[in-house]
Parts: sequence; structure tokens; C-alpha cells
Amino acid sequence: VQLQASGGGLVQAGDSLTLSCVASGRIFSSHSMGWIRQAPGKEREFVSSIRWGVGNRYYADAVKGRFTISRDSGKNTMYLQMNSLKPEDTAVYYCARSRSGYYSSPSDYNDWGQGTQVTVSS
Repeated sequence: VQLQASGGGLVQAGDSLTLSCVASGRIFSSHSMGWIRQAPGKEREFVSSIRWGVGNRYYADAVKGRFTISRDSGKNTMYLQMNSLKPEDTAVYYCARSRSGYYSSPSDYNDWGQGTQVTVSS
């Protein structure tokens, strides 16, 4: 599967942004789709994921209550609605697929998109 992320940009603290990830190819109900981010000089970290079939959602503590993950199975598209953005949310955001269904570590993901830059100014 190929993944194409989009929607990043430069915003101010407190603003909102929605990322999209379009997948070409089949995503099975047992797969998890997720958002992983990497800030400059830091390792990749889990942000959020959704179990494709049942729609169970998971969030890192740092974004819980501010970010919402969703999917449109018919369009093979995943979204990340990001509200109340903070400068520490600045990172490249990657969408990725976990074939095993495990989701909480970047190493769980097998297929990756190219990333989209999110920059939040203070």
C-alpha cells in the first residue's frame, strides 16, 4: 500500500489543522492506521491510531483531548483533526499502517507515507 499524507502547514498556537492520509491499496479490518510524528532532533513518537475495522481510537497522552483521529473507509482515507495546537506539536507527521494491528510504537508500523510538516509558532 502507498500512503500519501497532506494538510500540514504553518499555524499559530491555539489554531487548528486537519491532516489527511490517503491509502492506495487494501487496508484490512485488522490493520491499524496511525499518525507518528518526529520533531527536529528527536525520535519518532506515536501520536494516534485507529483500528481500521472497528474504529477503536488511541491517543498519546500529549495530544489526548486536543487531537481526534477518524477514517473514511469508503475513501481509504484517515484524518487527524488537531485543535489547540502548541509549539511542541511542531514536527513532521507521518501516516503509517500496522499490519499486525499493534499501534503504540513506531516500530509496529510497516508502511509509511512521506510525511507532512506541521509548524506551530508561539
